[in-house]
Amino acid sequence: MTVTCFGEVLLRLSPPGRQLLVQAQNLDMVVGGAEANVASALASLGHAVRFAGVLPDNPLGERALAALRGAGVGVQHIARARGRMGLYFLEAGAGARASAITYDRAGSAFATATPEAIDFAGALAGARLLHCGGITPALGPQGVALARAAQDAAKAAGIPICFDGNYRAQLWAAWDSDPAVILRDLVADATILIGNHRDISLLLGRDFSGEGPERRREAAEAAFEAFPNLELIASTARHIVTSDHHRIAARVDSRGGNHQTEDIDVTGIVDRIGTGDAFAAGVLDGWLASAGLEVMAQRGLALAALKHSIAGDMCPVTRAMLDSFSAGAGDVRR
Repeated sequence: MTVTCFGEVLLRLSPPGRQLLVQAQNLDMVVGGAEANVASALASLGHAVRFAGVLPDNPLGERALAALRGAGVGVQHIARARGRMGLYFLEAGAGARASAITYDRAGSAFATATPEAIDFAGALAGARLLHCGGITPALGPQGVALARAAQDAAKAAGIPICFDGNYRAQLWAAWDSDPAVILRDLVADATILIGNHRDISLLLGRDFSGEGPERRREAAEAAFEAFPNLELIASTARHIVTSDHHRIAARVDSRGGNHQTEDIDVTGIVDRIGTGDAFAAGVLDGWLASAGLEVMAQRGLALAALKHSIAGDMCPVTRAMLDSFSAGAGDVRR
């Protein structure tokens, strides 16, 4: 079964040794981007994955293509165009200091592309699922048009859509946008939503009462009522102790039930970026196997926990690594 992922591939630049940008003399570079991270994680688990998007026709675009190919992702439906590569800069947090991201992606080859530049029908031919999300429409009116075209092509082909909310306040604030209206229109097409009660609050313009699981169930029921196509909502609950110690639980809601895992402690964090994408890939791995809610939640949590120990945006966790995961097992496997 093939999964098609659509979005912008980015280069991440970060000072080594958890320095601030004002201190940096050099920068480390890795390839990432939310949808590319999901694509690479699913490919590492053995799924057939294609990527649809646009990259600049220059060496930076070649670097991004090489990373996706190396992860086992099909790149034949990535268009090439003149323009610049989308970038973001990460200042990794330490102790009480949170990580910080600075975007430099305005006017990228992807953000200025028209829907006609991408062969969505070809990218989706025979696919089991389209995975996309809320970052593309946050880029501006052309991003909205790209997102709409991708989902319209999936709908025309009868292909389910997984939509990851991935709300990026900095991107939405950069133009005269109405994110709630735009995202509601896109989420209405989705079969699967990756998002928590805060994402649903934004979509529906209302708050939810209660604490913890009760609030998340109330939000899920409201989303199911508002979006008739929606069948599944997956989310994490994260408590940040320090930048190197988080407590995380995973939850999956359907119309008829839900499952929430116990919290696990994730310590000695190497890289926080991409962990939500790893969670989404773990949930989708279970969904593609027609597994139940508990399995989807557990696989999502396991992949997210493992990604915290891996540098870079992408999550190259194999099926064997995922199957052998258990929280707190840190001994060498021989």
